[in-house]
Order: sequence, then C-alpha cells, then structure tokens
Amino acid sequence: MKNLLMLVVCSFAVMAPSLAMAQGGTVEEQVEVAQAEGYGLSALGKAIGSGLVILGAGFGIGRIGGQAVEAMGRQPEAANSIQTAMLISAALIEGATFFALILVGFLM
Repeated sequence: MKNLLMLVVCSFAVMAPSLAMAQGGTVEEQVEVAQAEGYGLSALGKAIGSGLVILGAGFGIGRIGGQAVEAMGRQPEAANSIQTAMLISAALIEGATFFALILVGFLM
C-alpha cells in the first residue's frame, strides 16, 4: 500500500507541471501552433534517434566497463594496460555518440 501511494504521489509530481502549463484553445489551434513552430514528425524522429544513440552508447560503455573489471579481476597484474584500453575505447564511443547526435539534430 505504501508503494502504491508513493507511485501516485510521484506520478502527480511528474505530471503536475505539464498540466499547469497546458495551453488553452481548440485542438485545431494547437495543431496550427505546433506546425508553425516546427513540431511534428521531424521532432519525433529527432527524439527517437537521439534516444537510440544514447541507449547504444550507454550499453557499449557499460559493456566495456564490465568486461574490463572482469579482466582485471582475472589478471590483476595487467590492470593498468586494461584500464588504459578501456578508457580509450570509451572515449572513442563517446566521440562517435556526439557525432551521431549532431547528425540526428541537423539532418532531420
């Protein structure tokens, strides 16, 4: 019961700002405003593309970190070289992620 109450309170806290800032007017007026401001399928595509890029980078860097820690646990004497390779790989993934986010933002 306590968890359900916490869920309801958190849900309200997340939704309250959007309800307070809701625009008035008819649906047709809101659609016209959204089209004039450039929101539409392009914005949806940018959001989905950015999410996929970040999700892929997170999985990649997480896997690199997990495998590196496992390798260091098996061979502690090679920890320095494993850590260096891990950091270089994570930096390359991060650079590719930034490049992909820029492409998603400008091309769509």
